[in-house]
Formats: sequence, C-alpha cells, structure tokens
Amino acid sequence: MVTRAHYLEVIRERLTNFPVVSVLGPRQVGKTTLARVIAGEQPSHFFDLEDVDALARLAAPKVTLERLEGLVVFDEVQRKPDLFALLRVLADRAPLKARFLLTGSASPAIVRGVSESLAGRVAMVDIAGFNLQEVGPGEWRKLWWRGGFPRAYLAATDAASRQWQEEFVRTLLERDMPQLGITIAAATLRRFWTMLTHYHAQVWKGSELARSLGASEPTMRKYLDLLSSTFMVRQLQPWHENVAKRQVKAPKVYVRDSGLLHCLMRQPAFEDLEAHPKLGASWEGFALEQVLSVTGDRDAYFWATHGGAELDLLVHWRGRRYGFEFKYGDAPSLTKSMHIALADLKLDRLFVVHPGDDSYAMSDQAEAVAIMHLPARLAEASTGSGH
Repeated sequence: MVTRAHYLEVIRERLTNFPVVSVLGPRQVGKTTLARVIAGEQPSHFFDLEDVDALARLAAPKVTLERLEGLVVFDEVQRKPDLFALLRVLADRAPLKARFLLTGSASPAIVRGVSESLAGRVAMVDIAGFNLQEVGPGEWRKLWWRGGFPRAYLAATDAASRQWQEEFVRTLLERDMPQLGITIAAATLRRFWTMLTHYHAQVWKGSELARSLGASEPTMRKYLDLLSSTFMVRQLQPWHENVAKRQVKAPKVYVRDSGLLHCLMRQPAFEDLEAHPKLGASWEGFALEQVLSVTGDRDAYFWATHGGAELDLLVHWRGRRYGFEFKYGDAPSLTKSMHIALADLKLDRLFVVHPGDDSYAMSDQAEAVAIMHLPARLAEASTGSGH
C-alpha cells in the first residue's frame, strides 16, 4: 500500500486558509481518491462532472450551489468551466457558507478560469504519480521502469503494467482529448507523441519534427502544447543568466512519466532499455521528475550555452540556487561544464544524481548523490542541514 498522506495534509491546510482549492494533475494519479478522503472527513457534497446525474443536478447551478454548506467538491471541473464565475461569487460570501475543492486534469481550462475569476481566492495543489518518497527509495528501478501512475506501478506483472499504459494512451487520445474540444485525429496525435520520444530530454526542434511528420512548425507547437496541457509532456524552460555567452532559448521537452515513455518507445523489458541509445535520456527524465516532486516546478529551468556549457536542472528553492546533473554511471566526476555552471550561475550546491550505490563529495560545492539517497538528501537541503 502506498499512502499519499503528504497530499492530504497539504489539501487540508489549504482548505483552512482559502475558500477554493484546485488540485491539478494527470488523469489516473489519484486526485479523485484524495478528494473523496477529504470529503469523507466532513459534511460535503460531491459532484463528479463526468457523471450525467451530477451534471443534471447543476442544470441551474446558482440555485443548487448557493444553498449548500460545508465542503463542495467538483471532480474534473474542466468539464464545466462556466462554474468559475459563480464560484467567485460564492467564495466571496460573508460569512463563508461553503468551501470548494476542485480537481482537474487539463491545465488550460483550470488556469484560465482561475486567472479570470478566482485570482486571490484559490490555492493550487499539484498532484503527480508516485515518487521515491512514497514507494521507498529502494524501489527506484521499478518506479523508473513502470512509471508513477498508481495502476501501472502496482500492477501484478510488468505485462499487466504495460497493458494498462497502452489503454491509458488510447483513452487519453480517443476519449479525453475530444471531450476537451480537441478535434485532432487520435492517430495523428499518437504519431507525434511517439516521435517526441526520440527528442525526449532534448531541446525542442519543431522544424525537425515538422519535416519528419510532413506538417508545419506551428502545428507541431500546437501538438506539443496540447500534450503539455494534459500533463503528459513537460516543457522545461531555459534560464537566461546575464553572462557574456550566447544561451539556448528553446525549451527542453520530456515525456513526464517514464513508464509511458518506455511504452511509447516499445521497450518490452528493462533489459532492453539498458541497451537502448535513449537510456541516458530516460534516466535524466526520471531523475528530474523525482527532484521536482520535492522542490516543485514553478521555478525550475535548464541552462545551456551555444559554447557547450549546460546544466540539466536549475532550481530556485527555499532562497537558494541548486543545480542538478543526471548521469547514468556508477561514479560520476566533475566535468568542465559543471565547473562553468557552478561559476556562471553562482550555484549554492550542485548535485550529480546517478544510479550507483554511493554518495560522496566531489568538491566543496558539488556532490554525487545516489538516486536511493536523493529523497533524504533533498530533505536535508530543505532545512539547510548538510549544506
């Protein structure tokens, strides 16, 4: 059993301080389960907006909602964006009769509603798949191979995990995207998503993808943004430091869940991945997501210059600048690029995350961190200890 007590604690705390809390994340990562747990702790009203009966209850939303007290939950709220304006009115009542918990798996609808109607009234909680803190650092190989979606990770066998991933991809493209008003053919979007695995952990090159798929570069950008909006793809933006070097300005792209990446790459077993040319890129994406599950991704970037210096991840966290490099090797050492990043970016600390067993100091400012030690090391960094 994998408990998600941390998320429950955060949601409870935010509901105490805000009239509206919005829980955002991909489908099938447990948002509904968390919402039902919170709802079960107090007087509540639950609206599943993918259920026709719930939608019928909201045929006259103002009449229905203004009389409710306690906690009101809207699951998959992107299905009814017209609620946002009404929620603003209900959240401003004094005294406050009800608080509202929203879950959503499509960021544009949620963010647009928040920015237009709920600014200053809502707290955001980002939910992702399982991470090392939840499954245990010793399970990192399984988490890397299967990814963090609960049903994929907890499946009885690797074959059952892969079957779930295949069905998830199909359902997302054939059902969920059309429900969001996206009219692109499922086969077209799947082909793009599969092609994107070849560029995983690389700087976005829309022109190359456009030539490969016989489409325009703006169309490729649109497809990328669509997959990003449903939390399937991460666009890691570049950091522009005021240094006298030409710096890369396009984002790096990642398939956010390593299990879905391996599914789309058609890798049948972990042993096949170990012999694949994208092994290092897969490792980078997996380890990066583990860092961001702790630090958050609101102030996270990569850095690269046209001269070849680069840093996989730069995070501004708790008042410090932390750099991360992700190396698939047992005993990484400091490179010229790492020295440049430390100096040019004025890093407080550089962590080189690797799959080996040992963690050790590389210099006064840099250390190699085994992936199994990463959660504990980040916990130390968050408190300023072991710095």
